[in-house]
Amino acid sequence: MEGLRRSEKKKQSVDLSIKATWLGISKMYNLLGAPYDISHSIGFVLLNIDPVEGTPATKIAPLMGMEARSLTRMLKNFEEKGLIVRIPDKHDKRKVIIKLTDYGQAKREMSKQTVKVFQRRVEEKVSLDELGVFFHVMDQINDVIKDPKNHMFDEIRDRLKEYGITEDNLNK
Repeated sequence: MEGLRRSEKKKQSVDLSIKATWLGISKMYNLLGAPYDISHSIGFVLLNIDPVEGTPATKIAPLMGMEARSLTRMLKNFEEKGLIVRIPDKHDKRKVIIKLTDYGQAKREMSKQTVKVFQRRVEEKVSLDELGVFFHVMDQINDVIKDPKNHMFDEIRDRLKEYGITEDNLNK
């Protein structure tokens, strides 16, 4: 393992940079929302609920890239806080529509305006051309993420074998 550390080059990694930036954004949103009793995660969920029609409960988790179980707990908490109501679908009683209360609408609007101000501030610092390149690069990174098992796992296994690391000797 010592050889592994010595051979690594010191350079910025894509995943660390994205994670650090995302954590910074999340912290900023939490700081801005604290006086209004709204967190980054609450705002994110509220922004994914249609403000007029509501949104089927089953559609919210995929929109946000979340597990349904995590969202279920959040929605229960939102209901207790008075942000949402659950309305059975008129045509299919198995479906539930999540609708924002007036209080939830106000919190959603706060989140929306915060995101708009952040976007404007970024656009003041970063040119439209640079943002275009940024979004293009993020799309390419997402393409790599979408198909990790295809070739990436094989390459990782091959590299680990060079250091004597295999699934068999780790699972003992």
